[in-house]
Amino acid sequence: MAEQTFVEAITDILVELNKIKPKEAENLKKAFKDSEKQYYDEFLMEEGLVDEEDILRALEMYYKVTAVDVTGLFFKRSLLHQFPKDILLRCAMIPREVDQNILIMVVNDPFDTALLSIIGDYVSYDVQFQVGIRRQISDAVKAFYDKAPTETPDAEENEAAATEGEWPDVLS
Repeated sequence: MAEQTFVEAITDILVELNKIKPKEAENLKKAFKDSEKQYYDEFLMEEGLVDEEDILRALEMYYKVTAVDVTGLFFKRSLLHQFPKDILLRCAMIPREVDQNILIMVVNDPFDTALLSIIGDYVSYDVQFQVGIRRQISDAVKAFYDKAPTETPDAEENEAAATEGEWPDVLS
């Protein structure tokens, strides 16, 4: 028996979750194939067929890792700056936190075999993957690297010092 494609598997999961009707499933797969969209989850959300919560649940079931809605999460600047912006965007990943010596990385495709090697080029942590929606990950990375006009260079220095347990002397 042939292995299911990502599109087939996610469609089947959404049918199982009663988010789409079995009769619609084949039409959806064909419509996606005929569309100009590159990513199936974005296609489904833009068509208004499912919401982000449905996609996250389906991704969690497919990849068998924790799904994370990264919208509104706070990320450590020092952790993000260990990776170039273009790598995070291209690989659809964002470092969430370090727990002991384990880097928890939210990625869009935990099955991507190249990710561990790419991450290893920048950090030496053991890595645990969580899954997230590509667009949310991309938006979070861009928000971090595209500084707000009101952000000052001192803000980064203060955060770095606070992370290392040293508090800057703000009264001098």
